[in-house]
Amino acid sequence: MSEAAWTGMNAEELDRQYNARATVADVDVFLKAYRDASTPMYTQLSCVRDVAYGPSPDERLDLFPVPGQAKAPLFVFVHGGYWRALAKEDSVFMAQSFTACGIAVASLNYGLSPQVRLEEIVAQCRRGLAWLYHHGGAHGLDVDCIVVGGSSAGGHLGAMLLAPGWQAEHGLPPQVVRGGALVSGLFDLAPVQRTRPNQWLQLDEAQARALSPVHALPPAGTRLCIAAAEADTGEFKRQSTGYAEACRGNGCIVQTLEVPGRNLFDVIMEWMDPVAALTKATWALFG
Repeated sequence: MSEAAWTGMNAEELDRQYNARATVADVDVFLKAYRDASTPMYTQLSCVRDVAYGPSPDERLDLFPVPGQAKAPLFVFVHGGYWRALAKEDSVFMAQSFTACGIAVASLNYGLSPQVRLEEIVAQCRRGLAWLYHHGGAHGLDVDCIVVGGSSAGGHLGAMLLAPGWQAEHGLPPQVVRGGALVSGLFDLAPVQRTRPNQWLQLDEAQARALSPVHALPPAGTRLCIAAAEADTGEFKRQSTGYAEACRGNGCIVQTLEVPGRNLFDVIMEWMDPVAALTKATWALFG
């Protein structure tokens, strides 16, 4: 991933590029829309709520199985919020459209920064995925057909679930995740480490590199949809295109997508529409 674009920026411009909230007039409108669209899923659909997957109170997940299906493929969503906001209850708005298509949905909750360090947030998400793999069969899941999804900071965390080298510790196969739908993600934390989000992340340069998915690419053959919103800043778009190029170079099967008329916050609402391009591209990852 080329550094030239961001290393030539002054501090003010770099902060502007990574200020996601400044790309919309009122971010609270979109955050409320997540919760408003997610809340009905808990009463309208079959759901297993607040499953503990790790030792801390934050390590909980919600699972929406496909009724009557014994081996449903699984979409695991990791929410965004710049690692410091939102929760699993804001993150299941796609459950109806996905389960209607025969795909189960899980939403991971995790501890938030600055109370929890980023390396621990990554570790929590990995424990969540491990729980789903080891216990999913009892809930009608095909644990050999898992796709992860995430947006913004959740795109980073989803990519860290796709990264190699951690699975054996949890008794997982090396390619436990078949593919990923990563939207407006942050895959190189070097520029993030020099901007305002590092006020709560508190990363040094070595930690930023160690926690950057671009330095821990998915194995060859992994299927990916790397998407961005039309209104994303240039740096957010560069993060997506750079990661996509690196993954292609590592032998992954990559589709890139820019979603017109959408911003960083509302782009993932496309998953509520079964005929939207992002939805179709995500479902295609299951094969």
